[in-house]
Amino acid sequence: MATTPAPTATKSETPRPRSALRDAAFLRLWAGTTASGLATWALPFVLGLAVLHHDLTAAGLGLVLATRTAGFLLAVVVGGVLADRHSRRTVVLWSALAAAVTAPLLAAGLGRSLVLMAAAAALAGAGQGACRPAFQALTAETVDPEHRQQANAAMTMAVRSSTLAGPALTALLAAFLDVWTLLMGIGLLWLVAALVPGKGSSTPADPAAAPTQPAGFRTEFLEGIREARRHPWFLAGLAALVAVIALGYSATSVALPLISRDRYDTEWVLAAAMTAYTLGALGGALVIARWRPHSQGWAAFAGLAAYGVAPLSLMLPVHPAVVVAAYAVAGIGIELFNVPWFTATQREVAPDRLARVSSLDFLVSYGLAPVGLALIAPAIDAFGVTAVLGACAAACFLVPAAAALVPTARHFARTTPATADRPVRNR
Repeated sequence: MATTPAPTATKSETPRPRSALRDAAFLRLWAGTTASGLATWALPFVLGLAVLHHDLTAAGLGLVLATRTAGFLLAVVVGGVLADRHSRRTVVLWSALAAAVTAPLLAAGLGRSLVLMAAAAALAGAGQGACRPAFQALTAETVDPEHRQQANAAMTMAVRSSTLAGPALTALLAAFLDVWTLLMGIGLLWLVAALVPGKGSSTPADPAAAPTQPAGFRTEFLEGIREARRHPWFLAGLAALVAVIALGYSATSVALPLISRDRYDTEWVLAAAMTAYTLGALGGALVIARWRPHSQGWAAFAGLAAYGVAPLSLMLPVHPAVVVAAYAVAGIGIELFNVPWFTATQREVAPDRLARVSSLDFLVSYGLAPVGLALIAPAIDAFGVTAVLGACAAACFLVPAAAALVPTARHFARTTPATADRPVRNR
């Protein structure tokens, strides 16, 4: 007996997908991520206030921040392995609790023991580093695939807002509270990050397929590297990030204060350019939350290459407004890359290896920035600021362009999206 085919739903009958911003589980995750971002960006500012109050020396501040970075870089790799081996929610919980514990330790060492403060800062960095890949994987567990780009845009907006709100809110509170109290407030933010996010709703792996004994740490980490190598677009993206972060971002971080002082004779250009960059990033996140370019990889690499306008604007004797506008364009572009990049990683990478692959991303992003900063200043002394900025601008333009030519880079996918999945053009 022939069966009657089910009626095909027309475009007008297709229900609109529910926004991720209306999902309680995602909002809890977003709140936890925002709290961790505020705590992360507020800590250096609070420690800077301690220097102003003579509770910490400038050299001590450098040591404390360096140990925090070292703790982050070590823990981001470990956290990626643990988040794939255990519950991502559990990793977030214990990592954020470890960071929260450091607040009273930093307060106890303030003005008394630099060794205690350095050790506490290393633990704080470790908690922050272990959280990052776990948060990334937990987003994939919490949000349906069709909503992840919007969710990732909301996440990156939380991070960018933290770069503005963290120091500004700390400065406001510093008028009424002492450094000790501010440090304890950072600890409370980490408690929010630990306790507020909910558990992911993804289907657990088949227990029969899992090994009875977990593999060693080195073996599991190498599995993550092998998974990353299965995706040429991911490796190409990492190479492009290396160029933009270690060269472009580092060069502008060193050169912008010098040019603001020497060429424009004001600190206003420095402050305005950095603010424009953050506001541009927020605008880029708003755009990419809804925009779905068909060749999303090429669009993302074009956005990443747009960072090259920042060092280019510093090379030329232009009006300060041009420099500020260039930084806004760079901010927009960086999020046009970041959000599709995170979304594609969550979609393409094997779910049981997602945290480890994400940890490689954060390791490159955060690990190479200090290296670039350390090398740019001697390069400027040796070759001049114009030559260094020109070389870095060229790298920002050319390396993402070359990465876009790698197979699978056009769509950030190993297979070309089906025709049915292509966006319908308005007529």
